[in-house]
Amino acid sequence: MVSPAQVEEMIKAKLPDAQVQVQDLTGGGDHYQVTVVSSQFEGKRLVQQHQIVYGAVQQAMATEAIHALALKTYTPQDWEAVRVV
Repeated sequence: MVSPAQVEEMIKAKLPDAQVQVQDLTGGGDHYQVTVVSSQFEGKRLVQQHQIVYGAVQQAMATEAIHALALKTYTPQDWEAVRVV
């Protein structure tokens, strides 16, 4: 089992400037919804953004410590636009 704080740490290790919100969807510590806002997503397609985040948590997913990960990724500009709506 991986805690939400550990998921956040893994992502921030790969994306130091990221704002990360982690939500445990089941209470069991293996299904998460994660929102990541990072300037490192600038100019990257959504698939590329998700690949970066998956790369950050790859080891935990390989050992099945994380079974499912729902991602929402944004550039800072996109995040501001979403928050205003």
